[in-house]
Amino acid sequence: MLPQEIVRRKRDGETLGPEEIAFFVKGLADGTITEGQVAAFAMAVFFKGLTIEERVALTLGMRDSGDVLDWSDIDAPVLDKHSTGGVGDNVSLMLAPALAACGAAVPMISGRGLGHTGGTLDKFDSIPGYQTQPDNALFRKVVKEVGCAVIGQTGNLAPADKRFYAIRDVTATVESIDLITASILSKKLAAGLQGLVLDVKWGTGAFMADLDDARALAQSLVKVANGAGLKTTALLTDMNEPLASAAGNAVEVQNAVDFLKGTAVDNRLFDITIAQGGELLATGGLAADAAEGTDKMRKAFESGEAAEVFARMVSALGGPVDFMDKSELYLAKAPVQAPVYAEEAGSVTGIDTRAVGLAVVALGGGRTAAHQVVDPAVGLTNLAGLGNSVDADCPLAIVHAHSQADAERAANMVRAAYRVGDAAHVPDHAAIVERITA
Repeated sequence: MLPQEIVRRKRDGETLGPEEIAFFVKGLADGTITEGQVAAFAMAVFFKGLTIEERVALTLGMRDSGDVLDWSDIDAPVLDKHSTGGVGDNVSLMLAPALAACGAAVPMISGRGLGHTGGTLDKFDSIPGYQTQPDNALFRKVVKEVGCAVIGQTGNLAPADKRFYAIRDVTATVESIDLITASILSKKLAAGLQGLVLDVKWGTGAFMADLDDARALAQSLVKVANGAGLKTTALLTDMNEPLASAAGNAVEVQNAVDFLKGTAVDNRLFDITIAQGGELLATGGLAADAAEGTDKMRKAFESGEAAEVFARMVSALGGPVDFMDKSELYLAKAPVQAPVYAEEAGSVTGIDTRAVGLAVVALGGGRTAAHQVVDPAVGLTNLAGLGNSVDADCPLAIVHAHSQADAERAANMVRAAYRVGDAAHVPDHAAIVERITA
């Protein structure tokens, strides 16, 4: 087979066979296909698209380009989730231990922040001593003994995707639902999962701002994942406001600790977390259906079992043994903490959630270049949600910064991101818009 012929066939809108896609992915992985040919293929797919069968073949090919984890020695369903990203989305920190408390095994391989969105790995890096990049032996040991481990990409998982994404990133072909689908799922399939739930977000803080676009991505992901043999459902969720009332790294970890201990729980965050967990428990056979799974998740939080598992995971991966009791002593704190007040009193009627995320990035809590080190201490807390009243006593947020100048700059960005007006004009956005199944 010739790479250029595969590119030509896709350029002309023809359907590629599994053997052609497998050949192309092999060339991606071993470097025998040039960057120009990869870029041309990506552009052809961008304009002509892939059928569901082609997407499945591409996903499986990229999965098989490297290692595939095997959890057959664990007597529990192996479950995980994927979120398309948002602001204040720290669901993974609570979801993994609660699932483990309900009998699941959760080898959660997470990523770092991207653009305006926070990264789960960056959050865990703010816990002193916690190993986000353990060796495979420790990773497996913690999953087996504790029930969950949240770490960064390990070993040689889906190397073809890594090269493909890097080329897509510089050829304006990232925004292809077909290629996004294969990229996300190849890594999840390589993790050896038996069940997956997808949190596909829409709104002002989501990569898919349009609801129809988010629905199309969710449907593609669910069809391809199930077509590739991984039981998967998706929840279409709202990101027209920050999910947690905190955005940043250490501040989101503290928010998660408060959630797990039951001392302060954001309602929308709770609803989405137990809904995702309910889907997974049903998928893994640990609940009769999603409703029963949701109830089990609720009990795992209320009983304190999820908090206990989280504490054990942190300790097993090198963090403090008393982290849950003394988290505020261990997490970095910014020297400047200042409230951000709206210019007029009223109700929050709209939020440019992406702009809120960019305020965190501007403080140093995210990256503008891949090599940058993230500041764990900075961020925003007490974020007002849609419909909240704001005035001289109730701020839009509290900025955590390293200097007064940084705090003032972030405060201006936050203020510009919020619309304040009459309570009658507050939009009614359901936290969970839709459930999508195969």
